[in-house]
Amino acid sequence: MRIKLTQPSELKESQVTDEAIYRDRRRLLKQMGFMGAGALLASAQARAINLFGEDKPDFQTRSLEYQAANQTEQVLTPETKVISHNNFYEFGTDKTDPRDNAQDFQVQPWKLRIDGLVEQPINLDYDDLFKAAPLEERIYRLRCVEAWSMVIPWVGFELATLLKKAKPLSSARYVAFETLYDPKQMPGQNNPFMGGGIDYPYVEGLRLDEAMHPLTILSVGLYGKTLPPQNGAPIRLVVPWKYGFKSIKSIVRIRLTDKQPPTTWNQLAANEYGFYANVNPNVDHPRWSQARERRITKGGLFADNRIDTQLFNGYDEVAPLYSGMDLKRHY
Repeated sequence: MRIKLTQPSELKESQVTDEAIYRDRRRLLKQMGFMGAGALLASAQARAINLFGEDKPDFQTRSLEYQAANQTEQVLTPETKVISHNNFYEFGTDKTDPRDNAQDFQVQPWKLRIDGLVEQPINLDYDDLFKAAPLEERIYRLRCVEAWSMVIPWVGFELATLLKKAKPLSSARYVAFETLYDPKQMPGQNNPFMGGGIDYPYVEGLRLDEAMHPLTILSVGLYGKTLPPQNGAPIRLVVPWKYGFKSIKSIVRIRLTDKQPPTTWNQLAANEYGFYANVNPNVDHPRWSQARERRITKGGLFADNRIDTQLFNGYDEVAPLYSGMDLKRHY
């Protein structure tokens, strides 16, 4: 495993969490004895396990052509807020419902299949998720369509790495994603009131070139630990230049196709949630402005930390993907 060494233009690792807390966590892990991914607890309570074991790994520089812009002056969102303020309607529509209702969520056994228009379909089990590619730390801004935002240190690997192993056919144009469908574990899936009236399982999609972009990752952790259930355990998508609902959680299938796949929120309200869902301060949601956002930092969850929203969430390096497109029409 490896972690990407953050560059001067990016947020610093030291901002992720207080050093005293980090050291104490390592002491506790030493007492427990780190077991490795294959021996993690079946319950997603295993989120407290450090993905990188007891000994701090050697940091390796990975030169990224694509660097996140304007991150040096931004403050990471505290871990306690990242894991307590979530949209995951499978566990309820209130922001704290996922934290309160998902703690017995079982991540073993887990199966993730990559198929469709590929030469080599791939099946991954739970252990495979952590060794599909070298793990890196990516510190990204997350902008919710509801006009709040966070800055989160994800752990994962580029989606392109996995897709290349599956060898997409020349006819593949899109990538479709599907969340686990398990109403016994995810009570919102069979309770319209609790689950927001969504037709489950949750589905999402990207164009193939978006999926292959180096900024697009599959995350298996945050803050150096396995993902909590409310954040999409055991594996989720993170597309930092798009609104958060595009970053589908608890993925069980990735399918390559030649047609634009249906996506959950676009099917539910196409006039409010476009297929592309690129962060754009110039295209308002029908019920609110997208020009500004409330950044969740060290203040209260509802502190008035208002900042201007940036096109593509500030990740200007993705602009060539949409050259010639009308971003107001293709929202």
